[in-house]
Amino acid sequence: MRCRALFAALLFGALVAHAQDDPTLMTINGRPVSRSEFEYSYNKNNAGNVVDKKTVAQYVDLFVNYRLKVEAALAARLDTMQAFKDEFLSYRDQQVRPSFVTNADVEKLAREMYEETRQRIDAQGGQVRVAHIMLLLPQKASKSVQQRAQLRIDSVYQALKRGANFGELARKLSDDKGSAQHGGELPWLQKGQTLKEFEDAAFALKQGEISKPVLSPAGYHVIKLIERRMFLPYDSVKADILAYIDQTGMREQIVDNKLNELAKASATPQTPAEVLQQRVQEMEAKDSALKYLNQEYHDGLLLYEISNRTVWEKAAKDEEGLRYFFSKNKKRYVWDEPRFKGIACYAKTKADLKAVKKMVKKLPFDQWNEALTNAFNNDSTVRIRAERGMFKPGDNALVDREVFKKHGNVKENPQFPVMGVVGKKLKSPKEMDDVRALVVADFQETLEKEWVKDLRKKYKVEVNEAVLKTVNKH
Repeated sequence: MRCRALFAALLFGALVAHAQDDPTLMTINGRPVSRSEFEYSYNKNNAGNVVDKKTVAQYVDLFVNYRLKVEAALAARLDTMQAFKDEFLSYRDQQVRPSFVTNADVEKLAREMYEETRQRIDAQGGQVRVAHIMLLLPQKASKSVQQRAQLRIDSVYQALKRGANFGELARKLSDDKGSAQHGGELPWLQKGQTLKEFEDAAFALKQGEISKPVLSPAGYHVIKLIERRMFLPYDSVKADILAYIDQTGMREQIVDNKLNELAKASATPQTPAEVLQQRVQEMEAKDSALKYLNQEYHDGLLLYEISNRTVWEKAAKDEEGLRYFFSKNKKRYVWDEPRFKGIACYAKTKADLKAVKKMVKKLPFDQWNEALTNAFNNDSTVRIRAERGMFKPGDNALVDREVFKKHGNVKENPQFPVMGVVGKKLKSPKEMDDVRALVVADFQETLEKEWVKDLRKKYKVEVNEAVLKTVNKH
């Protein structure tokens, strides 16, 4: 009994000590945030290469806003979506799965692969290094063409029998230009790498021996065996095998096998996924950086989804809200210089340019591109090139010359020699679409501020100022 009491006291003391080492810095909607978690986030987002560094006090508000949005996502049960679960687990598992692979595991797989390859190649006669002189022969060559080729290869063979230099003849006569420049020499070959007729003849030769003419689907060959060997020693191909294992993702196969083995060997029934989850917990308990990295990715996915639903997508699609926002904030959107709202047009004929001007006068600006494409560039016939936009001086040379009366070089295109502009010169934005991108960005910012304000009312936030002063700034 005393032993149990002593153990309980020691355990309680250890927990208290740990809590003192890493006290709670804040609570958000009842969820505690430890000092180490806040430190991890602060130091990561204020590293040496960050331009807009924040003080700890400034960062508290950013951190709280971030966590409030995550709370909103959890309240909306976005963490229960299958797409979210799949993406998060995929990322988390990438951090943990490599821990199941040891150097010994990879070495074992490499040796198994080597041994299987060695036995197969050696059983087929090993490897040969040969040189050849080839005369190409078309697949459906006539008898006369084939006979001429056969006479030529026979004459080559006879010359070799009389002592002609194989390498010199290969350089002069072989149609395999790649090997010809090396005297006909080919890389080491093993069976199954090239044409069967060629391989059968090559592997039947003795060292230094030259074959009689051999006919393959590629043409005629005379082959010389330079050297024969059994498969290479393990150490000479080890680096290549290890590179192949990495390039083909075979480490993942090792992990899958390990997870299955550990699940089967478990004292209590477990699935491979449960074994993986257990390893995650073990690694996060030892490595707080990994724990917070996984949590950061988890929360980041939720933040993106809830922000997209509540702010970004909502603002971009709320046409009524955008136009109302623009009407109330028109004074924000002024230009320091005029703009040209229209198109720079390059046409094949004056008649086409005239027709373009007539057509767009009847249409809203956002329909110009589609209408012009349908009317002038159908059925693989391109009659005009048109660049539509809101141009400021310097954006387009043709607009600069025709609208802003600035001198510059307008490149002429012989295919579209007739050039002109169609549209209006504006001193200031006339409608929301003239500055849509700015309005959307400002509307999103406004929605986000209102959202954060509501979240701060909805969820209680408490910050321990005493603990905040002890934050370690790396």
